[in-house]
Amino acid sequence: MPKPDASLSAVIVSGGKQYRVAPGDQILVDRLSAEPGSSFKLDRVLLFRNGDDIKVGAPGIDGIDVEVKVLAHRRGPRVESLRYKSKKRVRVHHGGRADLTALQIIAVGGLTGDTKTEKAAAEKPKTKAKGAPKKKAAVATKAVVVEEPAKAEAEKPKRAPRKKESK
Repeated sequence: MPKPDASLSAVIVSGGKQYRVAPGDQILVDRLSAEPGSSFKLDRVLLFRNGDDIKVGAPGIDGIDVEVKVLAHRRGPRVESLRYKSKKRVRVHHGGRADLTALQIIAVGGLTGDTKTEKAAAEKPKTKAKGAPKKKAAVATKAVVVEEPAKAEAEKPKRAPRKKESK
């Protein structure tokens, strides 16, 4: 899911795959050996973004980690592959389900939310006066029903009745 450009986000690595995460996100990764309800930190961060500040690691950024909480362990959808060749007695069936772990992102780089937008929102005063609610104009709609079923039935050819054979 695309994130807003000015948000706090990071690109992390888990199980050989890369994920773009932000605080509050929930992701599915390959099975991790952690109990549901426990928290830990992922330290393989490739990119860190806080508004306009971007840090790119080669291969990773030192000192920045992502705190996650394990929600549950589950299994992915069933994936099957079949190979069949007619008249050759070749029938190969492979299939399985991936073991996954659901994670919730708590903090990215020690920050739990978008600090730049929170500061900007706190600085702007909210002294907007409320006016009277606008009245909606009543819209009168009339349903016009066009009936031409007799014409449609007349055009349709009728089937001849079946003749019963007697023995």
